[in-house]
Amino acid sequence: MGRVSTSMIALLLCLMTSSVRGEDPYIYYTWNVTYGTIAPLGVPQQGILINGQFPGPEINSTSNNNVVINVFNNLDEPLLFTWHGVQQRKNSWQDGTLGAQCPIAPGTNYTYRFQVKDQIGTYFYYPTTGLQRAVGGFGGLRIFSRLLIPVPYADPADEYWVLIGDWFGKSHTALKQTLDSGRSIGRPSGVHINGKNGGLEALYTMEPGKTYKYRICNVGLKEALNFRIQGHPMKLVETEGSHVVQNTYDSLDVHVGQCFTVLVTADQEPRDYFMVASTRFTKKVITATRVIRYSNGVGPASPLLPPAPHQGWAWSLNQFRSFRWNLTASAARPNPQGSYHYGQINITRTIKLVGTRSKIGGKLRYALNGVSHVDPETPLKLAEYYGVADKVFKYNLISDAPDAAIASRDPIIAPNVINATFRNFIEVILENPTKVTQSYNLDGYSFFAVAVEPGQWSPEKRKCYNLLDAVSRHTIQVFPKSWAAIMLTFDNAGMWNLRSEMAENRYLGQQLYVSVLSPNRSLRDEYNLPETQLVCGIVKDMPKPPPYSS
Repeated sequence: MGRVSTSMIALLLCLMTSSVRGEDPYIYYTWNVTYGTIAPLGVPQQGILINGQFPGPEINSTSNNNVVINVFNNLDEPLLFTWHGVQQRKNSWQDGTLGAQCPIAPGTNYTYRFQVKDQIGTYFYYPTTGLQRAVGGFGGLRIFSRLLIPVPYADPADEYWVLIGDWFGKSHTALKQTLDSGRSIGRPSGVHINGKNGGLEALYTMEPGKTYKYRICNVGLKEALNFRIQGHPMKLVETEGSHVVQNTYDSLDVHVGQCFTVLVTADQEPRDYFMVASTRFTKKVITATRVIRYSNGVGPASPLLPPAPHQGWAWSLNQFRSFRWNLTASAARPNPQGSYHYGQINITRTIKLVGTRSKIGGKLRYALNGVSHVDPETPLKLAEYYGVADKVFKYNLISDAPDAAIASRDPIIAPNVINATFRNFIEVILENPTKVTQSYNLDGYSFFAVAVEPGQWSPEKRKCYNLLDAVSRHTIQVFPKSWAAIMLTFDNAGMWNLRSEMAENRYLGQQLYVSVLSPNRSLRDEYNLPETQLVCGIVKDMPKPPPYSS
């Protein structure tokens, strides 16, 4: 055999290096979840901490990163985390809902492994078991664009998290007991910004003349909040993974589960300024403040807080309509966001979902299309994967078009699971006949919010759709006596949760699961059950099904 040339060796080494570098980078976290003392409203109470922090530590990632989080549950109760807004492509195994995963038992650990595939933006995580989110366990999750992808604004001087939410001042077990007894948890006791509701110490510092990025999320249980910064307008640049037309706002209504990214320029008199978060659509307005300080500031913040908009929801609706997709900006990929011509795709199915509130035997329940969801002992995804779904739940208890009397009938209490055909383009109508603004989330997908309108939906209302300027998102608000229309392609195989983001509604049944099965049973469409996946319920001792083929 002849001698291998130096150039050939160099080529082989290059190819080997390229192969190794072909996989997207990994980032690793270890979380120790414990109870601890917190005081968001100034009164000490038990909260849920992650590595001793409240709010929890940031997950700092870049588009396509593989995220590995080893969670040690040192609570005295089961625990699960969901990654609110992360699509979990082909991987509902890691979604962190009780329909997809077994909870992490006390005193044990579980390692989440997921990829933030083709996503950018501002998100957050939180615990999904019971009412744990009421006392902490939440934190920010940001996904940067890759360096080769242009971003439609200059790099900010720094980035700051603003996690706002209502606060009930009670333990999560007490709140859960209230709901289990059939009563509402009522109104919150206060509002917090990053875990506190006041104080004159500086939360963040800005240098004069520089521009900063603020990532704002409503991590609360129930109330929409208006957020504003004293004397500083906010330029909205991104919402839930989509770059938007860059309009400037004096304040933003942030609904439960919703996130915004804004730019703020330090161009005012150098002193302290208040950030303000206050409740919306409530008779009694509850407010929280935190301080932003100029690095060369010489005076305290003015006690005169900027007022919130009018309490009626029409203002909020009009603001929502002002959010427009930036059709020329790139998102997670180099191609412009607007290159997906969803307005030209034929709708294959319309699903109308009506959220209702009723009492059964004197106990409060919420429902979608007459079914109030309960989580079975065996997660729905596991039952389906192991071929024993018929022993755990029934598909399609609800119809796509509920009749007008749905709100006057007692709901069925059962697991609420519907089938959807893989890769079909579907229209979903969310109708809210109540007097309270609702907020809904769909895991596994981004959808196009094409309309939010007062009244009841009918097919002729499609003329209201704005197919050119709709914003891709995963959370949608539905105002009182109103409807919202969303469109999406069910191109992500798995078991996905559609839920009310209002914790009371979700816990008492206002949610369902969408089963999207790949007809090919292929790894191209869905990952196999992970080797380390927790199993429970009736499948605990069953042999694993054969894995999917490539």
